[in-house]
Amino acid sequence: MSEQPILGITAGDPAGIGPEITVKALANLADQNLFRAIVYADPSIIERAIQVSGLDMSVHTITDPAQADFAPGSVNVVDIGIVPDADAIEWGAVQEVAGRAAIASIEAATADALAQKIDGIVTAPINKEAIWATGSQFLGHTEMLAALCHAPSTDTMFVVKGLKIFFATRHMSLADAVAAIQPELIGTAIDKSVRALHVFGSQRARLAVAALNPHGGEGGHFGRQEIDVLRPAVESAASRGWDVVGPVPADAVFHQGVQGAYDAVLSLYHDQGHIASKTLDFDGTISATVGLPILRTSVDHGTAFDIAGTGKASPATMESALRVAVDFSRFVPAIRKEYKTDLSR
Repeated sequence: MSEQPILGITAGDPAGIGPEITVKALANLADQNLFRAIVYADPSIIERAIQVSGLDMSVHTITDPAQADFAPGSVNVVDIGIVPDADAIEWGAVQEVAGRAAIASIEAATADALAQKIDGIVTAPINKEAIWATGSQFLGHTEMLAALCHAPSTDTMFVVKGLKIFFATRHMSLADAVAAIQPELIGTAIDKSVRALHVFGSQRARLAVAALNPHGGEGGHFGRQEIDVLRPAVESAASRGWDVVGPVPADAVFHQGVQGAYDAVLSLYHDQGHIASKTLDFDGTISATVGLPILRTSVDHGTAFDIAGTGKASPATMESALRVAVDFSRFVPAIRKEYKTDLSR
């Protein structure tokens, strides 16, 4: 891997803010020489994003990363061949052709990452309805990437202010999430989290498991999940020599983590971790996908159809996603080794 990693950026849904935040982020970070970028999109879409953003940049159209020139003020764009004329895409609307473009971008970037032509990918937001309009059954980015990489399982890892946050459950109702908190689930989540901490360079790999109930259950008065499920899982992990603690009351554990007490927190349900991280730093909360044999970071916001095409979109989260990808690029060899999959299937 080169000293400056080559990062592939998927521009997301072309009717949304993805192309705009991509070119703005590249312009804002250009002088810092942190990485070399290749954008996977239709050149017409990137040219329109440059115009909307009022930037003095040009597009260098390529078909392979080896053709990139990385010249100042130039955006290397791997042509995905879906939208030759950007006027065919209406701003801020769900469109089947936009879904096809988003999918093609992800497929091309993933193929190049698997072939080790690029060091990792950073993804801009897609629109699920547009994806589904193409006939795709994928729920989102992560499921699509897992299928493309033949990864048996994937997990989300948030990174915010140096703290990593994992999730035992995510996209389900709160009632279903509480019911899902069982010994096998928590044990597996702890195992995967500790494994990821080692892969992503945490030397200490100290994990805190968040409590579910107020005040950690108050000795069972507010619920028994801490006594019956969480504490035994933590003790089992600790008996294997892992630095795992908890359950720690959720109103304190994230603050303690940011202060350096832990390298990571295992959140028990979606909003427990999302609210904490986004309150700490909304634009700085970045998602990384664990379990893929490639490096992938992502913004953690949507397509913002309401402001698409206005030039108002902030690239702050995309800049954060790129910075985290640069930092994590050191671990690409470990990621490839630890999560290697059989691509012949």
